[in-house]
Amino acid sequence: MTHRRASRRALSASGASSAVLALFAIASFNPAVADGPACAPDRVIVEGADGPVTYTVEIADEPAEHAEGLMFRTEMATDAGMLFLFATPRQASFWMRNTFIPLDMIFIAPGGTVLNVAENTVPFSEAPQRSDGAAAAVLEVNAGEAARHGIGPGTVTRHPVLTPAACE
Repeated sequence: MTHRRASRRALSASGASSAVLALFAIASFNPAVADGPACAPDRVIVEGADGPVTYTVEIADEPAEHAEGLMFRTEMATDAGMLFLFATPRQASFWMRNTFIPLDMIFIAPGGTVLNVAENTVPFSEAPQRSDGAAAAVLEVNAGEAARHGIGPGTVTRHPVLTPAACE
């Protein structure tokens, strides 16, 4: 568990899933999409209303990481977030127990399209925030990011695990 905790601070080869590592190798040979920012395992590109926005993300792809999420953090950089990846798309439900930072939770369908956004979630709340359908991932960013960048249902995201073809 210690090595997984270290990977939460910065994505590392020892803590990344094999799928992410394989896709990292592919992305390193084709690092950029011709018309936008580079795809990489530690970044999510969101096609906001004013153009692409890139978030540097920590990956949560294990059950223990899903359970802990951003709990106990007191700050997060504006361009940072956490990307929760699910092995099988599912109805996702999140809460804010032990989470100090107000967040926007961006629920993402298979293929990278935003299903819905839970904006300005309340720290420490145990009220469930749910996806509007089967989610392949959830991107948590600082509260206000979705409104600031026009992120909502139908917004396109890019990440090597969610949209490998868009990252070639």
